[in-house]
Amino acid sequence: MQNRQNTQAETDTAPAGNKKRIKISPLRVFIILIAGLMLGLSLYLINAGAFRGNSFPMPFGIGASVVLSGSMEPELSVDDVIIVRRAEDYLVGDVVVYQRMGTPVCHRIVSADGQSVVTRGDANNTPDEPISPSDICGKVVGKVPKAAAIVDFFRSPLGVILILGAAIALMELSFRRDKQKGDSELEQIKEEIRRLQNVDGTNQPDDE
Repeated sequence: MQNRQNTQAETDTAPAGNKKRIKISPLRVFIILIAGLMLGLSLYLINAGAFRGNSFPMPFGIGASVVLSGSMEPELSVDDVIIVRRAEDYLVGDVVVYQRMGTPVCHRIVSADGQSVVTRGDANNTPDEPISPSDICGKVVGKVPKAAAIVDFFRSPLGVILILGAAIALMELSFRRDKQKGDSELEQIKEEIRRLQNVDGTNQPDDE
């Protein structure tokens, strides 16, 4: 009788011992973060360009743009992607981006007196009209040669839709994989319960 009670106790506690804590897949978290970030940035860029009239939005003080002219040759070429970062001070020699008539301009600072800044393209013979330091969006801190097509794709509605679709597909794949793993573990638990029940039936004492 004692043996039967022990076996029954094992049967009762077996499912609890095999319970597993719910874990969130790191891949799923990464996909959600990337998809949310891309959607947020897309909405921000649309809002900045269409409603605020800002042709060069810089979320978190960082922006990117495509070089459309050869005025900064040979340092910057057409279809290069420039990375721009906001700074507290801009010095002579810095390549900066400012907006003129709603269009971003990327030229080098050639003179500054604290009240105004004069810029000029490296390939140009004449300087630009003076601007205020507050008109400067930021200075160029890096470039990706000939990457215009990639940036245009990510900025396009089709690119955003495809990226979000890929994120959703990866999440669905992750859910299915977790479900298959959970079903397999559940089947193992059931098999263990059946095994313990068979042991319990075998060890029962003969009433006669």
